[in-house]
Amino acid sequence: MTELVRDTLTLPNNGQKLLLHSCCAPCSGEVMEAMVASGIDFTIYFYNPNIHPLKEYEIRKEENIRFAEKFNIPFIDADYDKDNWFERAKGMEMEPERGIRCTMCFDMRFERTALYAHEHGFDVMTSSLGISRWKNMAQINDCGERAVAPYPNLTYWDYNWRKGGGSARMIEISKRESFYQQEYCGCAYSLRDTNKFRKSKGRAPIKLGVMYYQ
Repeated sequence: MTELVRDTLTLPNNGQKLLLHSCCAPCSGEVMEAMVASGIDFTIYFYNPNIHPLKEYEIRKEENIRFAEKFNIPFIDADYDKDNWFERAKGMEMEPERGIRCTMCFDMRFERTALYAHEHGFDVMTSSLGISRWKNMAQINDCGERAVAPYPNLTYWDYNWRKGGGSARMIEISKRESFYQQEYCGCAYSLRDTNKFRKSKGRAPIKLGVMYYQ
């Protein structure tokens, strides 16, 4: 196997310390390995109150912790304030994926990430969310920029983690590490709509905690 030669990444605005909002191990795996290879000083911030139900949340979090420990990367386990998330989602229950409910969700998670970064001496923040081809990168980056706007000393890094084969390596790492394979975005409404689609195709509903990358 040919050894992967990575470009050396540098943080924007001469940044020294980065806070990585991670949504899950599969999406953050490539992001983490790329930053480790470049010697970037970073910490993982796991704040995802959208993930439903609790069983799914715990599996995704533990997978992320397992991978972070492999590289001795600090891991911040933030609150699972799902009631706050559901309150913010009121009136958006029937919105489609990539719609205004997703914008609300990204805003909520990034606002908390930016606040933590500001309070704990991080000068750059980014997220692993954008590496997924299922996500709208422009939508995510807009939310990131809004989140850091109140903090003059904090920069949102809008690096395109998909480029240069990043999305393919995300899958390769997931298979290598046998990560839990998530079958829906994460929230209750995503689970509902995914199961509705599966039913229309004659497929069984999602079973939590069963699928793993091989």
